[in-house]
Amino acid sequence: MALFKINGTTVKKITAKDLDLERNLQVLFEANLDELLNISFLAHEYSTSSGGRIDTLGVDKDGAPCIIEYKKNQNDSVINQGLSYLYWLLDHKADFEKVCADKKLEVAIDWDSPRVICIAENYNKFDLDTVNILPINVELWRYRIYDENILFLEPENFQKVKVSTTGIVRRAKQDKERQPVLQKNYTLDHHTRKASDEIKTLFQKVREYILSIDEAIKEDPKKLYIAYKLATNFVDIEVRSKDLKIFLNVESGKLNDTSGIARDLTKPKTGHWGNGDYEVKLENESNLDAVFALIKQSYDLNK
Repeated sequence: MALFKINGTTVKKITAKDLDLERNLQVLFEANLDELLNISFLAHEYSTSSGGRIDTLGVDKDGAPCIIEYKKNQNDSVINQGLSYLYWLLDHKADFEKVCADKKLEVAIDWDSPRVICIAENYNKFDLDTVNILPINVELWRYRIYDENILFLEPENFQKVKVSTTGIVRRAKQDKERQPVLQKNYTLDHHTRKASDEIKTLFQKVREYILSIDEAIKEDPKKLYIAYKLATNFVDIEVRSKDLKIFLNVESGKLNDTSGIARDLTKPKTGHWGNGDYEVKLENESNLDAVFALIKQSYDLNK
């Protein structure tokens, strides 16, 4: 992507530059993991009993374990490495939970939705084809460093239609006991089946508005809510029987809520499923325009 710096009525192209990839890329991401990917850092070069080392181990705000691998040259097989580490991690859950406990992270681990994340400057056709055919969702992120100390980061792929991994991977036991599913995939139906017809209609209107903001927005049904995101979630929706809970990924004090319909979850601090410090309950269409304005604010702050 070409970037330009505006100075009055003049624009100047910002040129890309190389980063010392041996260590600096990983160091940069680990020091800023929460800001870049909304993930809490757990460990650097985490040793596995199989002999390998996970580049970066983390956990996201939903409690999903995150394996992050960095592609430092064209020959690195980070996708295969990440999948191998995922297989190992799901067989050593207690080890991961101990790392979280040692970091004093109060989060319920979501073993249904582990994440394999690859970071690279570029991906070749074989990388993309491999990920597209996998029944497991592997996230490919592309970065570029520019002059002016600018970092550009965007997702390279997103599988909107996920295939169940049931039966794909099985334990190598003599009794042929089935391997637990590596990633459990949720759908919109999973979230809307208990909602009334009125709430289903209301959700569809909110959903259509969100997806109309930007074609790059990704819809990602989680276990407890539906996430809408670019690089990070900007709004999460919990569909309930009689209303919608809409969580806005905006820090306390930074939301311009002229209608006064949003609740600041930090005053007092209240636990919740989605990301961000604000919650809006929507029971009917009377506040739709005001809700749309708040969602657009969150999008603008997170894009």
